[in-house]
Amino acid sequence: MSMTTIVAATAGMVGLSSLLGAVLYTMAKKTQGDGSDEKIELLTNLLPGNNCGACGMAGCAAMAEALARGEAVPQHCPVATIAQIEALSQALGLSNGNVNRTRRVARVRCGGTRGLAPRRADYEGVLDCRAADLVGKGTKACVFGCLGLGTCARVCPFGAITMGEDGLPHVNENLCTGCALCEAACPRGVIAVFDASQEIFVRCVSTAPGKQVRSVCEVGCIGCGICVRVCEEGAVEMLGHLAVVDPDRCTACGKCVEKCPTDAMRNILVDAGVAVGVAS
Repeated sequence: MSMTTIVAATAGMVGLSSLLGAVLYTMAKKTQGDGSDEKIELLTNLLPGNNCGACGMAGCAAMAEALARGEAVPQHCPVATIAQIEALSQALGLSNGNVNRTRRVARVRCGGTRGLAPRRADYEGVLDCRAADLVGKGTKACVFGCLGLGTCARVCPFGAITMGEDGLPHVNENLCTGCALCEAACPRGVIAVFDASQEIFVRCVSTAPGKQVRSVCEVGCIGCGICVRVCEEGAVEMLGHLAVVDPDRCTACGKCVEKCPTDAMRNILVDAGVAVGVAS
């Protein structure tokens, strides 16, 4: 090897080392100078730590990074408590003015237990409601009702949903955070998130005519409209064949519940306290 080659190679190594050194120095300045790593770690520790993804991100660490970059605010975490939101806001130097929010919980809009809603077929396949819905619309005669395979319970990261022997999911509202992962997983919209303060709700999502509903379920909404007529607050309306309650107008007087001929209209507080989806 000639002297010229050795000098050129040495010069190249020195140049490469200098370039790498400059890159490392720049990276160190970026992370060390603004304390971003420490800030992200702090924010991660202040978040609930469930990594449920209800915020739409990969987990709490990803949410912390978004908070640190100013791409999210603490209220974007749907499962954080008010105390956690206040702590996050303080760490970010944000105002604590609007951290109060209505508590939301999941509720089951189907009363079709095994004894009240007959099956029309057997299902053999993946134990997932979404899969069963794609295969002949499941086993229930009612093609709107709960499929009963427990997908909502499996996606709940808080253990708030369990499947009952009656074939319906039951929600423990003491554990429910209102993250809505169960709502997103249900192919029929049977389980949905409501304001916890809403007492009256319709335990049915069927839009079929009354005669068809009666043939497949004893407790479905038949669209008779009695609830609309007895409500003095105008809080109940018919959307097609299905009754819907406006929580802003409802005073929970219970007249619609009392007059409903199929028991589809229910008062959650009277029914079961913290557990829903239970048929009487």
